[in-house]
Amino acid sequence: MNVPESFLEQAQACENLGSPFTAGLLRLLAEKLTDKTAIGAKVLNWPRDPSYRTDAVGLRLAGALHALVLQKACPELMACYPPNEATPKQLWDAIQVAFQSHNVQILNWLDLPPQTNEVRRSAALIPACLSVQDHFGLPLILSELGASAGLNLNWDQFRLTLLEAEFCDRNSPVHLAPDWSGPLPPQIIPQVIGKAGCDLNPLDPAQDELRLRAYIWPDQARRVARTKASIAIAQANPAPVDRSDAKDWLQQRLSQRHSGAVHVIYHTIAWQYFPPDVQKSCVDLIHTASEAATFDAPIAWVSMEADETPDGACLHVTYWPGGETQMVGRADFHGRWVRWFGLTP
Repeated sequence: MNVPESFLEQAQACENLGSPFTAGLLRLLAEKLTDKTAIGAKVLNWPRDPSYRTDAVGLRLAGALHALVLQKACPELMACYPPNEATPKQLWDAIQVAFQSHNVQILNWLDLPPQTNEVRRSAALIPACLSVQDHFGLPLILSELGASAGLNLNWDQFRLTLLEAEFCDRNSPVHLAPDWSGPLPPQIIPQVIGKAGCDLNPLDPAQDELRLRAYIWPDQARRVARTKASIAIAQANPAPVDRSDAKDWLQQRLSQRHSGAVHVIYHTIAWQYFPPDVQKSCVDLIHTASEAATFDAPIAWVSMEADETPDGACLHVTYWPGGETQMVGRADFHGRWVRWFGLTP
């Protein structure tokens, strides 16, 4: 797949996920981008897979442009971004100005992968984690793989509304209200007594706020506001996110026994980015640790990841003692809807 084709594929994904502006931007870039500028040359001659499955070059460039808008650094571009409207020609003219005036910033931005930190994924995490807590009757210790800035480590500080039921913090400024189908999860108060995450390139909620916000698509006002609120929570109550390879970090986390708590390992739309050897090592580490799991020190593995089905992501939960992997539901990649099947004891 070449770069323009990857942009068109990403554009369709953005449209499906409710961002017509970003879809239009990527289609415009796919049509107009040439190698006559340093930015165009770098993008079009990308040495690796440019698709969203690997390097997500389209999202990198879209994020770089959005960052200029958030910084109020390019008035021409600001005039074309939501809530304003612009013709494709006006937007392309503004992009060319941005390429010329902010060449170095955009080139540097392209070197780092996108990190979306979609907090609505917690609408699926919360039911899964509450179900595990209810099953064992013990508080939770959280370990997130691919945690980025750790926003989804704070799911216990979000407000989740499912039908007419409320979960977690009812006064939270981060309100999640997915289109929900299925039985309700256990209506219990979350008890999280420890949390940490790892990422190859962890972002600091305070110092890296621009990167966090730039990857939120600008025509999704509620998502923008929700992300800003979750960043504020993370700034006030930062969860530790270590700069580490997943397998090395997980080995260290699993070497600690947590008597009187459930150790929950989880990841959301991150597993696909782990190299095969890292995936295998993580699986082996979890299975080895599970052999020592007891009802006083159990382990659970929660995943929200893409599978062969094109309809959203699959939610899996495995817990030990026990060891049976259950598909507990499916969810939209951005948490807009959740189909919940429930955790069977």
